[in-house]
Amino acid sequence: MNCMLCRLGETRPGTATVTLERGETTIIIKGVPGEVCQNCGEHYLDETVTGVVLRRAEQAVRSGAEVEITRYAV
Repeated sequence: MNCMLCRLGETRPGTATVTLERGETTIIIKGVPGEVCQNCGEHYLDETVTGVVLRRAEQAVRSGAEVEITRYAV
């Protein structure tokens, strides 16, 4: 698909680092599978992967983590 951000690049399967913040918590998840723009690096996640990422973030917030860095794993 064409990148919606830069409109110049094509996306290809790859991995990305996703950073999320809520309140005092920052979670960084490395190696998240998705479609990555070959031009600008913007990444797009499917519904299943997004669900996993959001659940991990919610767990970090509930545990009181200030910063959590982890690798993606199902």
